[in-house]
Amino acid sequence: MKVVGYGDRFSVAVGEKIRFMVSCTEDTYKADIVRLIHGHTNPAGPGFKEKLIETCVSKSYPGREQKIYNGSYIEILDDPQLRFSDSFSFQAWIYPTTPEFGLQGLVTKWSSSDGSGYGVFVDENGSLAVCIGSENSKDTWVNSGKALRSETWYFVSVVYDSEKGEVRLYQEPITMWPRDESRIVTSRSVNVSKIPENELSLIMAGHWEKEESGKSIIGGYYNGKIDNPCLFNRALNEDEVELLRNGTSPNELGKGVVGAWNFARDFSSAVVTDESGNGHNGIAVNMPARAMTGHNWTGNETNFNNAPNEYGAIHFHDDDLEDARWDVDFELTIPDNMKSGVYAARLRSGDGEDHVPFWVRPKKGAPTASILLIMSSATYIAYANSHKNIENNQKESYEWEKRYGYPLPDYPANPEDKYMIVNNLMSLYSHNNDGSGVCYSSRLRPIVNMRPKYNRMAHGMYAGNGAPYEFGCDLYLVDWLDEKGYEYDVADDEDLHREGLDLLSNYRVIITGTHPEYWSEQMLIALENYQNMGGNHMYMGGNGFYWVTSYDPERPHVIEVRRYRGSNTWEAKLGEYYHSTTGERGSLWKFRNREPQKLVGVGFASQGSGHSRPYHRATGSFDPRAAFIFEGIGDDEVIGDFGLTLDGAGGHEIDRADFDLGTPPHALILATASGFSNSFCHVIEEVEMMDLEQGGETNPLIRADLVYFETTNGGAVFSTGSIAWCGSLSHNNYDNNVSRITDNVLKEFSSDD
Repeated sequence: MKVVGYGDRFSVAVGEKIRFMVSCTEDTYKADIVRLIHGHTNPAGPGFKEKLIETCVSKSYPGREQKIYNGSYIEILDDPQLRFSDSFSFQAWIYPTTPEFGLQGLVTKWSSSDGSGYGVFVDENGSLAVCIGSENSKDTWVNSGKALRSETWYFVSVVYDSEKGEVRLYQEPITMWPRDESRIVTSRSVNVSKIPENELSLIMAGHWEKEESGKSIIGGYYNGKIDNPCLFNRALNEDEVELLRNGTSPNELGKGVVGAWNFARDFSSAVVTDESGNGHNGIAVNMPARAMTGHNWTGNETNFNNAPNEYGAIHFHDDDLEDARWDVDFELTIPDNMKSGVYAARLRSGDGEDHVPFWVRPKKGAPTASILLIMSSATYIAYANSHKNIENNQKESYEWEKRYGYPLPDYPANPEDKYMIVNNLMSLYSHNNDGSGVCYSSRLRPIVNMRPKYNRMAHGMYAGNGAPYEFGCDLYLVDWLDEKGYEYDVADDEDLHREGLDLLSNYRVIITGTHPEYWSEQMLIALENYQNMGGNHMYMGGNGFYWVTSYDPERPHVIEVRRYRGSNTWEAKLGEYYHSTTGERGSLWKFRNREPQKLVGVGFASQGSGHSRPYHRATGSFDPRAAFIFEGIGDDEVIGDFGLTLDGAGGHEIDRADFDLGTPPHALILATASGFSNSFCHVIEEVEMMDLEQGGETNPLIRADLVYFETTNGGAVFSTGSIAWCGSLSHNNYDNNVSRITDNVLKEFSSDD
């Protein structure tokens, strides 16, 4: 991408400021603010719609490239105590996950440019190694000569004794198997006069590489876990090393301890605490995974809150990214006359273009309409830079090349996909380079698939029936609201998480979008209370209210998900099911007694790549209570046999009513879409035994249900049960039965009567 950017927030109130960070490979770029209305460029629909908004932002800016530096590590600021000129010792437990990946720092205060400092590494051969700087700028390297095994806990220690001119290396797996060639304790003679000192920070899980534009660039990232490392400013003897191996605290070994970092503390924080008494606390950069099982995890307790000392490991990855930390290019203070809605900073340079979305909400407590649209920002963050579509196309490209002898042309198909690949950007659906699942995701970085024109299904298994996803699908709803002339306010998940019922109680109708999959407990409680106090809710999508999601209390731009027992792309390892940021148990809300059916009448049933299906009226649609919903709809009328999302209103990801799972007993099933292909399979969390009856052609549970029910105090809930529903709203110039049903409900829900 020639020009790409991100904002420091998604939701910004009138009178507040939003800042934009931009990277441009050209000399200049032009920025404007536009109101986003419709994103999908499919000629069968209304096409791309935006409206230019005159603001002080509209001008040309000098271009400059801003890079993304992935990789997590710990930084401990320089201190004279950390500058060793002679003897020192290091000890830790480590669990390497990619020892074959080349030089990886464990603990380093080392500069390769001038040969100063020291460092302990996993070297190019996958073995434990130490580098000791020299005054003649010629480093001394000593390694164990034995490669570490992947995903194995090792006790490691490095002792440099300057008086003896000796280095001792301990590389011992926690389980001592016979004939284990990775186990070694060795001693090597070295000739080092004095270690040149430097003023660099001490780095764990990487090493200082260079200075660039005033920033320290870290390289040599370590993949794997480190458990409670410690440093001494003297050479430990063999008995002392053995005491550490057996669990003795570093502080009990007498003098010389410089740092003893306890990773089994401050799980929700970026702070890494030094318990040596010297105050060398560190900061974890780019959010390595915390609350991870340590070398001493027994398996008796799977909740780190109940056995914190067994969770003394931090898992580092060379592709973690919490904050791109780009410099600000321009900013906008939202003027008083800027209407609540969905907007973007439009960036253009040559033939390159990017839209950086944000939304304007009213001032807190000052609604401008009776309808509130909740943008699914947590879901956007969860899917941020998702590689699933790219992986599907990689598979298809392979099959194409095998058949025709050459790869798919122009693969990857668009600049956004290329940007994701080149910059190794990850979503909560991704695996880190070491194979572990990504459990944190942040909005402080370019999210290039959260763009109005981005087409997730433009090729691959969806060829010919392309459609956007998440943000792009929600623009279908924005466009329809505008076309129908509704006045509405916009807020998002983060606003709801922070403000709860105080936000919702200002409105007569709450609309949640096409895929509100990731919700926090605070959000669910607020919506439940809103519905019970008489508020009206229109759930306009599928697979909503599904994954337990946490907002980091210290870093609200970050969400956390720990996956297991659900429809997912990875699963957390045993003992790592609890969220480090909040301490709550992860997985699905249904396993915490919050089945979506209890909240909105429907819950996730299936997803698939086949064509969408139309709805057919069910018995509940003829109940007098539902008469207002079907005004103008024929008794035998097929509903939604058209649409921009795979050609129908029921599809992609679908929800069903289920009275056994909590659908209110008085709920009306209004219509059902069924007859899906076998590409739609029953959600795995509900399958007790796998058989051949789990596909859409045979399993009656694979369906999308349109549901309506009243709540206490005069409120009501309407749920569509399908991501694809909103893709049908614009058909035939918005004159169709999907649009009419939606309009009937919203008019009734928002009326003063």
